[in-house]
Amino acid sequence: MALIDELELHLSTTTNKHGRPFQRRTINAYKYAATQLHHWLTARKTAGDFTSVDTATLNRFFRWYYQEHDVPKSQDGKGGYTGGTNTVQRNLRALFVYLAEEYDHTNPYDDPKLQRYATPPLGKPKTLSEEFVGDMLKATGNGSPKVRDFQTVRDHAILRVLTEGLRSDELLNLRVQDLDLTRGTLVVVPIKMDRNSLDGRVIPLQPKTVKALSRWLRVRATHKRANTDDWLWLGTRNRSRLLYAGLHGLVKKWAEEAGYDPSAVSPHSFCHTWADDLKAAGVSGEHIMAIRGWKSPAMLRRYGADMASTRAVNAVQGLGDRY
Repeated sequence: MALIDELELHLSTTTNKHGRPFQRRTINAYKYAATQLHHWLTARKTAGDFTSVDTATLNRFFRWYYQEHDVPKSQDGKGGYTGGTNTVQRNLRALFVYLAEEYDHTNPYDDPKLQRYATPPLGKPKTLSEEFVGDMLKATGNGSPKVRDFQTVRDHAILRVLTEGLRSDELLNLRVQDLDLTRGTLVVVPIKMDRNSLDGRVIPLQPKTVKALSRWLRVRATHKRANTDDWLWLGTRNRSRLLYAGLHGLVKKWAEEAGYDPSAVSPHSFCHTWADDLKAAGVSGEHIMAIRGWKSPAMLRRYGADMASTRAVNAVQGLGDRY
């Protein structure tokens, strides 16, 4: 486990291939993969530490992980659908790059005999219906000024901000100072950028989102950490910032409260829905890419892709008689 601590310190004090600091979630993912390998080696009473791991040993570990984690979760019992082994394989690379640099350990990832596990094909994204989103917002009080309890006001504001197309990490990393409600905007600092970066994106907000955030700021002021913690989303019972598990849970909770299957929605579902909304409204692809921070048109095609046919039919029918 000492080498895992070394890896964490190394990642915390260096930058990635793009010259940016490693995010905490990324570091935790790399540590988790290394810990899984450590437990596997310990259970098999393998002599030595990570520097004793060669290509053959890694191949046996990945095969075990595939059989224990991918196969049971796959739809047909044959594995290959969850992509868990591929994720662990990618995340372990950081450990062996570190060992090669610091201990001159031969990197198994440079060996063509290392068995590679491919990523599963991307599933078809699910865009939420207008009724689905509307019912979730109604379940949280629909922005009524009569609803004043901390969690409901906060969760309503969160759902409203999700409809603006923010990713989970972008939403969770918002600070109070990122809001400019007078102008009806907020600023998203790219996940892998420093907060002083000039690459922040200005996100235009719907009027109801501005109102929801304004009400949330009033309720937020009652939190004991309101003046010492600048995270926008504070936890219930006077706890600090909201984390991903809390965001994921509240989205599921309000979907169920609205009468829907919670498995049909995740925070990222709102990103696809946002893209579909703007495409259907005729917003140009250039503007959508600028707001979302996308560099590749491939992302524009992917988001809201499941509704492409519907948008096409509506657009053509909207022309009426052409002859």
